[in-house]
Amino acid sequence: MAANVESLGSLERRLQMSVPLEGIEREIDARLKKMAREAKMPGFRPGKVPMKLLAQTYGPQLRSEVLGDAVQRAFSEAVREANLKVAGAPRIEPKQEPAAGALEFSATFEVYPEFRVGDLAGAAIVRPSIDVDEAAVDKTLGILRKQRVTYAAAARPAQDGDRLTADYAGAIGGEPFAGGKAEGFAFVLGEGRMLPEFEAAARGMAAGATKSFELTFPADYHGKEVAGKTASFELRVQRVEAPRLPELDAEFARSLGVADGDLARMRAEVKQNVEREARKRIEARVKNQVLEALLKATPLELPKALVAQETQELVQRAAADLQARGMKLDKLPLDPQALEAAARRRVALGLIIGELARSEKLQPKPAEVRALIEQEAAAYESPAEVVKWFYMQPQRLTEMEGLALEGNVVKWVLSRARVSEQAVAFDELMGGDA
Repeated sequence: MAANVESLGSLERRLQMSVPLEGIEREIDARLKKMAREAKMPGFRPGKVPMKLLAQTYGPQLRSEVLGDAVQRAFSEAVREANLKVAGAPRIEPKQEPAAGALEFSATFEVYPEFRVGDLAGAAIVRPSIDVDEAAVDKTLGILRKQRVTYAAAARPAQDGDRLTADYAGAIGGEPFAGGKAEGFAFVLGEGRMLPEFEAAARGMAAGATKSFELTFPADYHGKEVAGKTASFELRVQRVEAPRLPELDAEFARSLGVADGDLARMRAEVKQNVEREARKRIEARVKNQVLEALLKATPLELPKALVAQETQELVQRAAADLQARGMKLDKLPLDPQALEAAARRRVALGLIIGELARSEKLQPKPAEVRALIEQEAAAYESPAEVVKWFYMQPQRLTEMEGLALEGNVVKWVLSRARVSEQAVAFDELMGGDA
């Protein structure tokens, strides 16, 4: 097998290869003889089918398989001899006028970029810090109470926080439109689930009341057929229900998993959970800064094949997520270009982290992976069972190994960057949801 490498750019390469046909013909003959020993065809005993008939029946398929194997083998040997690290699948093209007695073809492909991670001495990383005090525990308990809210009929006009059950019908230019009508529709006033003009109309209405009003849909409204248009609505409120928050008592404590209903133990467990969540969010912010610092310090030319592959994976994930939410993709088509920037970032970080794992020997040790799994399992009722589950799921274990590697990369960057600590408000860190 003969081959030569041509450089088409900084990452693109083309291999010109030639494989003797003599070896290919021998391989086809060998496979036919092997097949003949067990072949079954109507009118012949097993193993007694004439070779000529086998060649006529299976020859084209065998030739295609042997040629494919020969091309792949030749390509693999050529890139190994040339010490090339191929990124993505090659584009194989046969030569139009090959030399006599030879299979000649070209393979066009990209290689991984050669680079070193840039200097991080000038990178500034800010580590947030908070104090989970009793006020933070009270705020969290307030959120937990709201999550367990119940509703009771209210004989008064609706106000924010109430749950309304209503019928409505909308029309644009006198014509009904898709999604503009509902009966027995329930929503909580003030949560922002409905458009502001709709909530403003419903606010102050009592059970049995009706109202007519106009509403202009925002120009960027997700329903493109009504975006920017003004609709007339008829609204009738069936029920108004006021919220009732559970008391902070033993029953509430038991609903949070505190079996004996002890309120002090409940507060201690809530505080522990909030501290764990705060640590996660702090680590996530630091990690994001570290990754951005790596990208900034190490500009890369990325293989187009890897970016295209990653973009396609993101499209598939987004599609699966939308379908899981009950959305129809034909009404919400996904644009791969919209995900390309995210794909480029992921590819670049993958290359940089891989280079650091190799050059700085940052691959995580089994004990580091185990510690990460145990940390994740600590939030569950039966941590030992969760740890066991991780080790029984190869995909999950691989994910944890990847997270452990990222953790080692973060530590490596922090040892070289300028790190400072900055106190942040509880709400600012937790985003108002803890």
